[in-house]
Amino acid sequence: MKGIDAIRRLKGIFDAVYHVSALFPDNTSLTWTMTAHATAHTWSDWTEIADSGATKLSASYTTEKGHITAIEIETLSEIDTIYIYELAWGAGKTVFARGRAGGGTKFHNPITTERFWPPNFPKSQLLYYRMKTATGVADTCTAHIRHHAD
Repeated sequence: MKGIDAIRRLKGIFDAVYHVSALFPDNTSLTWTMTAHATAHTWSDWTEIADSGATKLSASYTTEKGHITAIEIETLSEIDTIYIYELAWGAGKTVFARGRAGGGTKFHNPITTERFWPPNFPKSQLLYYRMKTATGVADTCTAHIRHHAD
């Protein structure tokens, strides 16, 4: 059965490098905003990933597994701090991706693209994020996600 397992793994690698990514949000009139906790270095509550039109990312994965390949941070409410976020699936909040961004004096460019090779998330699971920053306010960032079905 090792040969079958190797074929499955090779298919997963092929799918990760050869696919057409979907975008979330998928319209120029929509945004996705992550909000940090108002206390420095403290995680926000887990929040379901949904765009400004109330479309949930999980709605794209009711019949098949999904995969997130990248997140691009588009705007930061505070450019002189560090933002850290996690993405998770399901009621148990199984973390499948983490990222870090910043701008101003922290990083050279406040627009950051995080590329991922995380495991797939199962179909029919809600998808969540949480975020924290180094400041004592509820900093926000807008971002978009590149994703595809497995």
